[in-house]
Amino acid sequence: MNKEIEYSDDMMIVSETCTKGIINYANEDFIKMSEYTKEELEGQPHSILRHYDMPKAAFEDLWSTVKAGKTWNGIVKNKTKNGNYYWVNATVYNSKTPDGKDRIISVRVKPTKEEINKAIELYNTLK
Repeated sequence: MNKEIEYSDDMMIVSETCTKGIINYANEDFIKMSEYTKEELEGQPHSILRHYDMPKAAFEDLWSTVKAGKTWNGIVKNKTKNGNYYWVNATVYNSKTPDGKDRIISVRVKPTKEEINKAIELYNTLK
């Protein structure tokens, strides 16, 4: 299919993973956009959503930033279960669970067309 899925400006896609990137939590907006069920997402690596257009360097930067205890922000193209895709403006950071375990939180909102175009230009240079 490979068509872009548009979504409303008020959606906020949220997930929680362990430090290895395994999804522990997915909110309703994440479930809707990904076209997976909650059961299909939880327990899977977050890379299940990795679109083939995304350069490895972008995720290497994300992981090195987050593992250093810093917040990462960038534009990411995700693929859906059905082969479609959607763009997100992602903010990813470390946090602790109530019982003190490390976790990674990712909050994603709809990027602007300008942000998407800049990301496409950048990612073309990284491939």
